[in-house]
Amino acid sequence: MKKIPKLTLESVHIRAVSVPLRRPIVAKVGQFDEWPFILIDVKTSEGIIGRSYLEPYLKNAVRYIGPAIEDIVESFKGKPLAPLDMYRDAMSTLHLIGRQGVSLIAMAGLDMAIWDALAKAVDLPLAELLGGSTGKIRTYNTNGCWLLPTDKLAKEAEELVKEGNFSAIKIRLGRPKLADDLKAIANVRSAIGDDIHLMCDFNQGQTLQEAIARCHALDDQGLYWFEEPIVYDNYAQSAQLTRELKTPVQIGENIYGPRSFFDAVQAKAADLYMPDLMRIGGVTGWMRAAAIAGAAGHPLSSHLYPEVSAHLLKASESADWLEWRDWGNPLIAEPFEVKDGYATIPSRPGNGIEWDEAAVRKYAY
Repeated sequence: MKKIPKLTLESVHIRAVSVPLRRPIVAKVGQFDEWPFILIDVKTSEGIIGRSYLEPYLKNAVRYIGPAIEDIVESFKGKPLAPLDMYRDAMSTLHLIGRQGVSLIAMAGLDMAIWDALAKAVDLPLAELLGGSTGKIRTYNTNGCWLLPTDKLAKEAEELVKEGNFSAIKIRLGRPKLADDLKAIANVRSAIGDDIHLMCDFNQGQTLQEAIARCHALDDQGLYWFEEPIVYDNYAQSAQLTRELKTPVQIGENIYGPRSFFDAVQAKAADLYMPDLMRIGGVTGWMRAAAIAGAAGHPLSSHLYPEVSAHLLKASESADWLEWRDWGNPLIAEPFEVKDGYATIPSRPGNGIEWDEAAVRKYAY
């Protein structure tokens, strides 16, 4: 492996943008017609720039996440760019204000950009720097089939499959009536057939009592997984569902940091896990969580951040599925290609993200 040149942290440039969605999100967590991003450029004294982004859900989140990132950078300014050292030292200082929420989100965004800079410094894709490889990784389309009227789902499901000849898509469940969830599944199946994998997401919308009744009633529908039927951090209740259900239970997108990830695995809270880069702690947090999942034998998928997650899945022992969404594509100069159900990781140095500056200006706020 190439020797990594020493890089020195100089500054960070943060911008907020919001991109209109082709298909508005309608879910238990809310309705979104546009999707905010926080763009992060880490500048080094040697001239290499590492890039990453955060998806904070709320447009105003940049008001407090941005200053948190800047505070971390200020404390490490002029020091060597070493993500493991920075993660350790930053997390130690965060004991005083908490190791989850905004503090970890800020660290995660910075960590992703630093790893991008290091990979660029040795002219390697991030996956190769981490000991993996580039190439194809199987992916499912999550770009639609929200909590819409059931008569609109068949057409949209068919479109989702065709967008990249996908072999798997995801729908959202948890309507007030069980009959409507059953109708939603039936309508989607009528459009895509039985050979397409169908994941479902409840977005934490059920109480335990509701989840027991609803998931047992849907347990024979051939769904690939039940994602977050209940609130994400009640591992005991999630473990109860995991024990009782035939359909695998998937959680992880809301788990903050590898320590909490370990707690979930220890509690047997799920069959499958899908960390989110913003919450798990960036590349560093992901790789530590991936080691836990691999050692425990739990298949590992991703949540959002497909460009960076694809690299990390290629370096993860128990990699399963890449979640594909194109919401950030307008911002990226060369979006990843998805064909025949696989995303192709480019051989470009770093994570492959370079900004389309005209689009950034267009969607800035």
